[in-house]
Amino acid sequence: MAYWLMKSEPDTFSIDDLRERPNGTEHWDGVRNYQARNMMRDQMKMGDKVFFYHSSCPQPGIAGIAEVVAEAYPDDSAQNPESRYFDPKASPDEPRWYMVDVRFERKFKRVISLADLKAEPALGEMKLVQKGSRLSIMPVTAEEWRQILSME
Repeated sequence: MAYWLMKSEPDTFSIDDLRERPNGTEHWDGVRNYQARNMMRDQMKMGDKVFFYHSSCPQPGIAGIAEVVAEAYPDDSAQNPESRYFDPKASPDEPRWYMVDVRFERKFKRVISLADLKAEPALGEMKLVQKGSRLSIMPVTAEEWRQILSME
């Protein structure tokens, strides 16, 4: 099992939105960064755990936990001209973009803020707190995972 952090803007899709989906499950679409796509496509496996991170909001931070329940498959929003994630270079034969399905596991009692994460010395090497790290999907080490859970 691996650990991940996936970012979403809460006014677009929040942890509460995930919880309210049928079976608490939704596809994670719209990833349009090749490095993030490659991690999702090549490394994410069923059963992997995910920190659900609220970004681009007054208090960014980790809001809860989800689980990967379907491995990568083509992101059909890339081929939908009506979608804001449309990519005219994507095709059924060469999908270009992928998504996974995640299922709500639990919401934290409080959002573990980015400021709290940055202030924790044990997380100094975490990709999220590194200057210039803006990926929407990133790996989390087992040690980082345990440290963050202890901060809840």
